[in-house]
Amino acid sequence: MGSGLATLATVDPVPWARGQMAFTLGFHIILVPLGVSWAFLTLIANYRALKHDDGDALLLAQRWSRYMAVTFAVGAVTGTVLSFEFGLLWPRFMGQWGEAFGIPFMFEGIFFFTEAIFIAIYIFGWRRLRPWTHFWTGVPIVLAGIFGSASVVAANAWMNAPGGFTLDGDGNIVDVDPWKVIFNDAMPLQAAHMIIAAYLVGGFLVASVYATGMLRGRRDRYHRVGFTIAFTVAAIMTPIQLGVGDALARWVYDNQPAKFAAIELVPETASDVPETLLGRLNDDGTVSGGIAIPGLASWLSDPGSGTSTVVQGLDSFPADERPTTRQVNIVHLSWDIMVGLGTLLFLLSVWYGVVWAVRRRMPRSRWFLRAAAASGVLAVVTMEAGWVVTEVGRQPWIVYGHMKVEDAATGNTGVWILFVAVVVLYTALGVTTVLVLRGMSRRWRRGDGGSDDEAPYGPRAPAEREAAP
Repeated sequence: MGSGLATLATVDPVPWARGQMAFTLGFHIILVPLGVSWAFLTLIANYRALKHDDGDALLLAQRWSRYMAVTFAVGAVTGTVLSFEFGLLWPRFMGQWGEAFGIPFMFEGIFFFTEAIFIAIYIFGWRRLRPWTHFWTGVPIVLAGIFGSASVVAANAWMNAPGGFTLDGDGNIVDVDPWKVIFNDAMPLQAAHMIIAAYLVGGFLVASVYATGMLRGRRDRYHRVGFTIAFTVAAIMTPIQLGVGDALARWVYDNQPAKFAAIELVPETASDVPETLLGRLNDDGTVSGGIAIPGLASWLSDPGSGTSTVVQGLDSFPADERPTTRQVNIVHLSWDIMVGLGTLLFLLSVWYGVVWAVRRRMPRSRWFLRAAAASGVLAVVTMEAGWVVTEVGRQPWIVYGHMKVEDAATGNTGVWILFVAVVVLYTALGVTTVLVLRGMSRRWRRGDGGSDDEAPYGPRAPAEREAAP
């Protein structure tokens, strides 16, 4: 008993702090695409309903707005927990860098409250506002979601490209330029990458639900319209995301060479570096397994100089200033997953686009619907893999070039208790959210939608009924 307590008292808090942050961020990031994109999808359906007197689109807009409210509420909870974790798990980081790091979150808070206010107005305005007035109350939700996400990503980008501050001789911040903190060198590409990912992942997730319904025989117009709106948004964003992702990879090549070496599995500095698909780095610095495409990594790094482009290897950096062998393998595998699944989603989007261009309708084969039904989960996995590349690839730094993770974490050896409690709480929250959303969907399929049966934008109850006790 005594030895067990002694063991717990000597637990290293750093892995537990990292694990909890990774778990809560990985959970929260699934809700972000729905929070950002669902309002946009809802407005498309709402616009189509008003412009073309489309009853199915109007029903979709009503129901999507309610789903949106549920996911926003859950996202608010998980996002708030993340904010508290910075102080609980990383007190030394916040103590030294909070003056700069906290600035983007101030703006995110403003956009969060704006989004919450207009979500309430939009949902309660269905029968209290004129149709087009009600439609325009949804626009601030879309804008607040975009700018709120950009603000949060700005904070993460600052950790990759810290700037906008002045340090004294003791390493303390003595002056901060808020605009340079927010619009740091990494922010434009990282923010664009995440916002586009939100629309891409959100579109595929929503479309996958309707694709599954159609596979089960529900091929009515309501399901086709729901699928078409969501999948079209995702299909448009997919090739754009490939371009932004390519530009961001080149930024990493120029500014975070150790991370790039991990991404491409480059142990030694060289030119004519192959693109290694799968494979792994061994402790002795050799690469085993995988498929090597000669010269492709050099060419992709800088097409201007082609295969003669020199890529810095992991051996260019001290061992304590680069990812460990295990971290390198995690980053490289995550990169392969992200690029591989992203390519599959792009090909699926091309399939959809070609059929639409030729036949002016969505593909109806069961193979396409099966792929579309899987696209939501695949898109989430792709996004999660991208965040693993971003966060693990930056190791050992929490503030690139300034502070290491081990110097930023809490020294509280009881942090593992908080980790276990958070896992239990989030598991319950996730299960409850899924059950609530599924319950809403089942009630609507049974025709128990309640107010859905009433005419949207219809008159309110007569005054005498409203005044009745």
